[in-house]
Amino acid sequence: MICIKKNLAFAAALAATLAAPSAVATYGMFSHGYGMQGKGMAGARTAMTSDTFGGANNPATMVWAGNRIDVGVDWFSPIRSMSRTGATNGLNGNADSGSENFFIPEFGYNRMLGDDRSIGVTVYGNGGMNTDYPGGQITGGGSAVCNGFGVAGTGQNMLCGSGRLGINLVQLIIAPTFAVKVNPKHSVGVSALIGYQRFSAEGLQGFAGLSSDSTALTNNGTDSATGFGVRVGWLGKVADNVSVGAAYSSEINMDKFDKYKGLFAEQGDLNVPKNLNVGVAVQAAPKTTVAVDFQKIYYSDVAAIGNPSTNTGQLGANNGRGFGWSDVNVWKFAVEHQYSKKMTFRGGVSRTDNPVQGRDVTFNILAPAVVQTHFTFGFTRTMNDGSELTIGAMYAPEEEVSGASLFTALGAGNTGNETIRMKQYSFGIAWGKRL
Repeated sequence: MICIKKNLAFAAALAATLAAPSAVATYGMFSHGYGMQGKGMAGARTAMTSDTFGGANNPATMVWAGNRIDVGVDWFSPIRSMSRTGATNGLNGNADSGSENFFIPEFGYNRMLGDDRSIGVTVYGNGGMNTDYPGGQITGGGSAVCNGFGVAGTGQNMLCGSGRLGINLVQLIIAPTFAVKVNPKHSVGVSALIGYQRFSAEGLQGFAGLSSDSTALTNNGTDSATGFGVRVGWLGKVADNVSVGAAYSSEINMDKFDKYKGLFAEQGDLNVPKNLNVGVAVQAAPKTTVAVDFQKIYYSDVAAIGNPSTNTGQLGANNGRGFGWSDVNVWKFAVEHQYSKKMTFRGGVSRTDNPVQGRDVTFNILAPAVVQTHFTFGFTRTMNDGSELTIGAMYAPEEEVSGASLFTALGAGNTGNETIRMKQYSFGIAWGKRL
């Protein structure tokens, strides 16, 4: 027991060192996969048991993973842009977001307690939102319009604010996990979800008149928050070649962002949404497994995310304007094929609903999480010493959403229509080993 505690303490310390979180958004705020094997399979891992990322996917899988460690990093590149056309008041323009390279670490550790119990930890970047637009697009008559929103001078950004425009939200979760086999074919597990998130915003001075506290709206540096939740899961080997799994994560109740209580609804409250996933893995041939997962993410339950931007409540109020995101359903399909004793290939595709509606495009210039389809590929190479090198890659084609500018409803005159766009790439590498 002392050895186990020392190993877990080492794992937690290493996780904290590795997991400086980075912004990522694929299924809205959530990643397209957790663990490099999962990233190669479009996230279809609810019924798969070969790594230590059960704390992010399904806690019940950990007791089948054995004594193991996994460490990796994923390069993630979101390409984002926006444009406004058809305005007769001088607010037409376009902008491309910078900050296109993020490095997202991952870590997992598992230790068996006999044959039918395990304890471990999964550390992962859950997701986030990020944009970084330059300022200075609005000039001439458009600057005069922005002056009407209390932003003096010329050369405002695309939301009538001063200087650069954007937000940065990053989320890290540490998930200590306990799992047990209730019989030779079924297991259950539970993960405590210890959440940490950071947020900053700049260039939103044009929304000062909409805020319940304009001193806590923008350009206040980085604020941080911690919180707690729980994930529970079940795995059943219902036939010799079929495994079925299910997991549910509660909402992670986070502390409030006091520096931005004039931006997020409910005085700066931004919880991580609850979500559930179910999956099946079928060994269709001796060396080939087909996996299908379904995931639902409940964005509408978090007021700061789900409240429509057309709400008349002030920013920061309980019924304040938000990003207007809808709940999303995600379908994931993947194949894993053991080509040889030392090489396993993976591929997958996923399709998610778009959480952003046309009515909310103006607010979502800050968070254009509109991609819907992800194509993934990966492989694991087993080395001579028994360790594993895993590669995972993803491409999400560009999607866009358009809608009438909110500035028209705010009395700025004819502000035309806005379009937000995003596409994504990722490539990661991980090392794993049975201990």
